[in-house]
Formats: sequence, structure tokens, C-alpha cells
Amino acid sequence: MNIAELSIKKSVITWVMTILLVVVGASSFFNLSWLEDPEFTIKEAVIMTPYPGASAAEVEEEVTNVLEKAVQEMGQLDYVWSRSSRGLSIIHPIIKDKYDKSTLPQVWDEVRRKVNDAQRKLPPGAGPSIVNDDFGDVYGIYVGISGEGYTYKEIYDYVKFLQKELLLVRGVKRITIYANRPEVIYVEMQRDKMTQLGISPDDIYRALSAKNLPAASGHLTLGKEYISVSPTGEFKSEQEFRELLISTRGKNSDRMVYLGDVAEIKRGYQEPPKALMRYDGKPVIGLAFSTVEGGNVVNVGKALTKRFRELESSRPVGMEGHIVSLQSEAVTNAIRGFLVNLAEAVIIVVVVLLLFMGLRSSLIIGAVLVITIMGTFILMDMKDITLQRISLGALIIALGMLVDNAIVVTDGMRMKIAQGKDALSAAREVVGQTAIPLLGATIVAVTAFAAIGTSPDSTGE
Repeated sequence: MNIAELSIKKSVITWVMTILLVVVGASSFFNLSWLEDPEFTIKEAVIMTPYPGASAAEVEEEVTNVLEKAVQEMGQLDYVWSRSSRGLSIIHPIIKDKYDKSTLPQVWDEVRRKVNDAQRKLPPGAGPSIVNDDFGDVYGIYVGISGEGYTYKEIYDYVKFLQKELLLVRGVKRITIYANRPEVIYVEMQRDKMTQLGISPDDIYRALSAKNLPAASGHLTLGKEYISVSPTGEFKSEQEFRELLISTRGKNSDRMVYLGDVAEIKRGYQEPPKALMRYDGKPVIGLAFSTVEGGNVVNVGKALTKRFRELESSRPVGMEGHIVSLQSEAVTNAIRGFLVNLAEAVIIVVVVLLLFMGLRSSLIIGAVLVITIMGTFILMDMKDITLQRISLGALIIALGMLVDNAIVVTDGMRMKIAQGKDALSAAREVVGQTAIPLLGATIVAVTAFAAIGTSPDSTGE
């Protein structure tokens, strides 16, 4: 094989590898997970322990101090802060920054073991303690459901149906119902009648707490089959509460009165509501969607939109869905903005260099930008790096470095070729002269950002 054939073979291999790199890079770009903000781990948990009837001082002395001491035995703990209020202890353990999302689950398991072991030291009536470490979900999609002429209960039934169906959509991690007002039954005691009949509030509380409780009532044996016995007397409406018999304690313990004689019974919604949500002045019940870890919020948004359309036939007439926030649109706009910046950078570089360095040099530098970015997408796909604000910002910063380095090498080669040297010799000489300085400048730029990326806290993550 002569030199000319070898040169042609190398050129063909180079073109094939370049085209393959661009194609695979473009495929990797569309395979990446798209998010608005990067994922990070919340290194804080909440330990809630009820202690009904206890004062804040008693909660602190008998519950908070005991659990704090148990948690402080952990070597992974950075610090802990707590709040003791009447009937409730809340403790926040903060874990050291060096623990990341792969090691934190084991840390939370140890927290739970410590808290569970300390339960026997709590006073009677306190607990059980609840450890919550799963409150870091980002709800990127909010939808409000309204219904003109429908009650909150009827809207809530439809929202529950949507929650069950939409949880099956691929990429959806959790759906939370927001601003629901649950139905309640109000028992408004009439003090004057209670006094006349000798009924105390405790008598009413005792009778109500003993009602509608499930209890095992045995079974009947018929041959090889068992038939469960279900007791009657369960209340199915608020009107039946009026017929609940209230007995008194003390010397008049034989007296029995109906609850309806000493109290007014009515059905309503929880007052005051924990949360209210309105859309264009209309009350709505909200659905908040979170994406699985590493998921593509854009694909999730498209899948939810498609599923909503499929469920349109099940929507009651008069009920409407309103998009409050759709993160997938913001992410799509951000990605589109990056692509526009990349295209503008290539076009500006090509046009400017076309005026000063000629067509060939400008096309080479523009190609270097595109090929290098495509190669970066391949590595991002292999390392499961998502496209979000931080990674897009890093890519845009890298564009400037790529342009500078490409211009230095290309301009040096152009000058050497103008002096009479062949392209291969000019490339070797220029790269040999500029490799170390350009590498040093790149290392300086990387080092400037390394302090952020190598930080052990959430910022570094």
C-alpha cells in the first residue's frame, strides 16, 4: 500500500468516525434526562412524637431530650435542633455533608433504629415517633380541578380517580392532592340542655369514641365454609347520630338521653381549611406531580397530557382541569435556548472567521464546536448526567474555551501553510507549540470551578 492509498484510507476512517460521533452524540442528546434544576439530596429528617395533654416543658423534658440524646450517639450526625410545643415534639437531625444519596438511606435506617430503641424510655401516652426523611420531592406539574355546581366531595371523588389512573404513567413518582376540604360531622353541644339533663362533655366524648369501631364478632361454621358475623348498628349518615344514647356517670347513671336532645348534628367541611386553592377565582382541588429520580420531566409532561386526553370521556360534565404550572414547558424552553445559543455560536464563529481567516478555517472551527459538544453528550449519557441549569451553563462556558483553542491552533496552521509547509507538518508543529499553554489555560479554567464541584455539601452535589 503506497502513501497515497494510506492517506485516503486514513481520511475515510476519519470521516466515518466523525459522522458516527455526531450521530451517536445526537442520539445521546435525546436520550438524556431533562430537568429544570439539578437533583440534590436533602440531608435532614424530621422526628415527630405526639404527647397528648403534656405541656411544652413536659414534652421537652420527657420526650425531646430523650430522643435527642439517642440521635446524638450517631457519628454521622452534624447537629440537631428541636422544637417542643404543647403535645408535640419535633426534632430535626442534620447529617454531615460528606454523606450523599447512595449512603443516606443507611443513615436514615440507623436513625430509625435509634428512635425505636428509645421508645421504651418515653412516658406512658407518648409516641409512637414518626421519622420522615422523604420530603424532598420537587412537584414540577400542578393541575387544578374545578367543578361548577359540584360539591367539594364530588370534585374530590373525581380527583381521587385521576390520582389512581395517572400514577400508572411512566416516570411519575408521586401525586399529592392539595387543598382538599374533607367532610366532617359537627356535634355542636347545647350547654343549657346538657345542664338540665345532667350530661357532661366527657359523656358525649365517651359515647362517640365507642361508636363505629370495627370488632371481630366470630363466624358460623357451615360444613367446610365459614361465614363471618358482622354486627349491626353502624352509623351510615349524620342523622343516625341523633339517636345515639348518652349515659351519665354518678348517682344518675341510669339516665339515658339521645345525643340529638343535647347537641345539634350537621354535616359540613373542615373549618378552618388547612389550605385553599383558587384558579380564576374559582375554588379548585390541586394535583401535584413529582418525577422519579433521574426522570425526564419533558417526557413525563407529554405522557400526562396524553393520558389526560384518554381519560376525557370519564370526566363529569362541568368539571374542568386547569394547568397551574407545567415544568416541562420551562425545561423545553431552556433546552431550546441552549440549542439556539449553540447554533448562534457556531454561526457567529463561522461568519466572523470567514471574514478574517477564510472559509476553510471557519468551517473547521465550527465543525470542532459541534463535534466536541456531541462527544460531550455521549459521556453525559454514559454518566447519567441530566440536562438542567447547571450542566447547560457548564456547556455554554465550555463553548468559549473551545472557540479560543480552535482559533489558536487553526490560525497557527494557516500561517505555517502560508510559509510553505505541508498541512501535516504545520499541524504537528503548531500543536506541539501550543498544547501545553492551551492545556494550562484549560486547567486554570477548570480549577476555578473545581472548588464548587468538589465541595462536599449540596452545592457540590
